[in-house]
Order: sequence, then C-alpha cells, then structure tokens
Amino acid sequence: MIPFPDISPTLFEIELFGFTLALRWYALAYIAGLLFGWWIILRAVRTPRLWSGAAPLTPGQVERFLTWAVFGVILGGRLGYVIFYDPQTYLADPLQIVRVWEGGMAFHGGFAGVVVAGLIFCRRERIPMLSLGDLLAMAAPVGLMLGRLANFINAELWGRPTTLPWGVIFPGEAAQNCAGVIGLCARHPSQLYQAALEGLVLAVVLIWLAFRRGWLKRPGALMGLFLAGYGLARFLVEFVRQPDAQFVSPGNPVGWALQFGDFGLTMGQILSLPMIAAGLWFVLRAR
Repeated sequence: MIPFPDISPTLFEIELFGFTLALRWYALAYIAGLLFGWWIILRAVRTPRLWSGAAPLTPGQVERFLTWAVFGVILGGRLGYVIFYDPQTYLADPLQIVRVWEGGMAFHGGFAGVVVAGLIFCRRERIPMLSLGDLLAMAAPVGLMLGRLANFINAELWGRPTTLPWGVIFPGEAAQNCAGVIGLCARHPSQLYQAALEGLVLAVVLIWLAFRRGWLKRPGALMGLFLAGYGLARFLVEFVRQPDAQFVSPGNPVGWALQFGDFGLTMGQILSLPMIAAGLWFVLRAR
C-alpha cells in the first residue's frame, strides 16, 4: 500500500474584506488546460505546412473561441453531472445547480457543452466544423490530464479496493468503507490511470499525428481518434473506478447503471460507447 501524499487541495488562501479567496488545484487545472489548448491551436494555425490550403481559423478567431469554450466547459460539465449522475438531488433543490464551487462536474457534459459552443461559433464565423473539431481534439487531452491529477490531489473519484502494491490509502471515507476489510484499505488510483491514458498518451499521439504525420489535412480524423481513444480509455478504467454512490445499493454493490444479471455497465461506460462508435466512424470517413 502507498499512503496518500500530504498535498492540500488549496494552493493558497487570501483574506480580503472578510472574505476568503482561495485558489484550488482543480481551478488551476482548468485554467492551465484552457491556456495550453489556446497555445497549441494558435501554433497549429500559424504553421502553413500542416494544412492543405489556408488554415481554417485566424489567430483572432482562436482567441474569440476561447471564451466560448470556457462557457461550454463550465455550463456543460455542470449540467451533465446534474442530468446524468444525480438528478433527484438537484430536482429537490434546484439552487444547488449553480453552486459549482461545491463540486460536481462531468466530462461528457463538458464535452457536449464545447460541441454546442463549437457548432454555434462555426456557423457565426463560417469555419469548417471538422477542422475546428480536430484542433480541439489535439488540445483537450492535456486539460484532461491536469484535471485528473487535480482529482487525485482532492482525493476524489478514487478506484475500487485493491491488494496491488500500488494501491493508495486515500483519506476519509475511501479508507474506511471497504466491504470485508478490517482497518484501512487501499484503492486503485484510478485518477492517475485516467491521467496517463486519456491525458498523456492521447496527447502525445494526437500532437504527433498533427505535427509530424499531416493528419490535420484529413478533416475529422484527429477528432475521431480523440473520441475513440478517450471513450476506450474511460471504458477500461471504469472497471477499477468506484462508481458514484447513488448507483450503489445492496442488490447492486458494483454500482452498475445498467445491469444484465451478474454483468452490467457503469454510467461512464454507457456514455463512452457512443463516443467510441462516433470516433471510429469519423476516422473511417476521413480516410
């Protein structure tokens, strides 16, 4: 077992006029991910050899879209969590929906929010949708990696109990609530698995294909590979990731959202399957 590192979720706090302003690792991950995405997309549109003709966006359009992406991530991520993971709680108290500082964001919702923002922006600016999708796909994995690392620091979204030597003893409920275990228990650091697979590995592959193999000349190919790659990584990690508490019951201790006898699918796997199918379709279409 590995003890959980002593890292505070908050970088620093400032008392100002009776209010406490805090910068948390999770917020920093969002900021750094968006800034990296802005930088790598700007670099791509300023590199003529990556395109068959002119780049589909100007640097000014990239900067304007950053604002759209921020709103898409936040609104979509929050509404996705409310709709997919805990609708009963928020229907009982709708004011909780706006309390984003209390946590509760879903990647699939944030992804949908960016898609909607991108479609509207493309229509307004007359930008090829598939090319913008390729650029966003190349930029997204680094943000995902940073977000999962922040999840680990926050000791949230941990994995199922494990006896493997790299199992981590997370603080609080995670260490105390393992069925059949007396004393502290270790869990899969599923946040780190996701940071590696859907973050680092996917980022390296997509950026290499864009800058070294000319995949930006095939509209939709990078976007499709991102969709399929993320969906597959998330689907696999779900086997060792602890499901949300609302899906766990005495008759369903594994936390299936859709159950077929002794087997089933978690909510994360259900939402990932359409991404895998759509991603493969876009790749084949581009080829």
